[in-house]
Amino acid sequence: MWQEDREKYTGLYCERKTKIRINTGTTLNREVETVSRLKKELVSKIEDKKAKLGVVGLGYVGLPLAVEKAKAGYKVIGFDVQSKKVKLVNEGHNYIGDIVDSDLEKLVESGSLKATTDFSFVEDVDVVSVCVPTPLDRYKQPDISYVVNSAKSIAKYLHRGMLVVLESTTYPGTTEEVLKPILEESGLKCGEDFFLAFSPERVDPGNKKFKTKNTPKVVGGCTKECTEVAATLYRNILEGEIYTVSSPAVAEMEKILENVFRNINIGLANEMAILCKRMGIDVWEVIDAAKTKPYGFMPFYPGPGLGGHCIPLDPSYLSWKAKEYDYHTKLIETSGEINDLMPEFVVDNAMKLLNEHKKAMNGAKVLIMGMAYKKDIDDLRESPSLKVIDHLEKNGAEVIINDPYIPKFKYKGKVYYTIDWEEVIDESDIVIITTDHSCYDYEGIAERAKIIYDTRNATKNVKNNRDKIHKL
Repeated sequence: MWQEDREKYTGLYCERKTKIRINTGTTLNREVETVSRLKKELVSKIEDKKAKLGVVGLGYVGLPLAVEKAKAGYKVIGFDVQSKKVKLVNEGHNYIGDIVDSDLEKLVESGSLKATTDFSFVEDVDVVSVCVPTPLDRYKQPDISYVVNSAKSIAKYLHRGMLVVLESTTYPGTTEEVLKPILEESGLKCGEDFFLAFSPERVDPGNKKFKTKNTPKVVGGCTKECTEVAATLYRNILEGEIYTVSSPAVAEMEKILENVFRNINIGLANEMAILCKRMGIDVWEVIDAAKTKPYGFMPFYPGPGLGGHCIPLDPSYLSWKAKEYDYHTKLIETSGEINDLMPEFVVDNAMKLLNEHKKAMNGAKVLIMGMAYKKDIDDLRESPSLKVIDHLEKNGAEVIINDPYIPKFKYKGKVYYTIDWEEVIDESDIVIITTDHSCYDYEGIAERAKIIYDTRNATKNVKNNRDKIHKL
């Protein structure tokens, strides 16, 4: 359905672009004056903290952004189709790890932040940021239905002088080819009656140094005025540098580049790990040695696979879009194949370790330590640990789960519960460390485990029982 919407709106946009508008000098001057006036009025409201701000999507990106907007002194309305999230926000209950619970509670109590499922309140805001999911479908093609539906909801209540900013990660062209035509169905024109820009989210869950507040922000508007208004908004909210680019497409592409860069380099690290394993070389020692070079090298590390919303998904957006230009992204797709192979590689090696101890995988008790896709967070999105579980169970293993940040989760219709590792480690045939949480007692784990397969080099500082530890 989203593909039909995209073609419909892209065609509408192209049709409009081909129409010739004949303006008298007076009409043209009047339009320029109107845009200048609308821009001046909105910038003034933003700088005076009188602008009311909206955020569509109250997830890992939207809620932290809404909180920062409210903390900066603005009245903020959060929009979400999930009534459960709306209820939690309005009760001051936080569900996102990077937000300080007391901050959300105070903002809600003071009336600075509220949430609703009613999109008619869009007509009350001066700025709305779209922070909705952009997943892949079963064929690994972009699913922008959330963006399309949000745009349709906003278009019903779009008004003159309003700024709309898309923050959801997507393929280059989405803002101008999809979002803009939908919004213009309101009868208002982008760059004349309302402002539109793309500013990619840069959220790194669990990062102690860089949060929404202090991370540099890239902004690209459909017109110069759109860019300037959006940049003014973020300069009045965030502490990080606001870097402007010439168009939404540039901003969309730079976001993809950020994550493709990481995807490819992690793919290289994983391929090195596979080769080093065959050659009997410690890949972790190799990387530690390589990173002593003060120039020309940046360390990336292998692991059981890729997780999170961005790095596993974003390269597929670009590969899909590239086909429209008759180009095949060979390097990107090769790195994706290597990264997708890692969960199976982990299970194959665990099977070999069990065989060395005269134990079959079929019927073995396997303790998985760490379900989150990275250390010290509760985010399960695209976690490679899920695929590791899948491969283990297909080979007949009895899987036991432990993650202090995730008490329970549902995967492929089955509910899994975290069990205290100290209660089950003695009976486990092998321990596989898939997430290197800081709170784990690795010395204690090494003391009691029969076999440890460490996919994150989490046990690098363990001094005793090294003979039990096997690394990726």
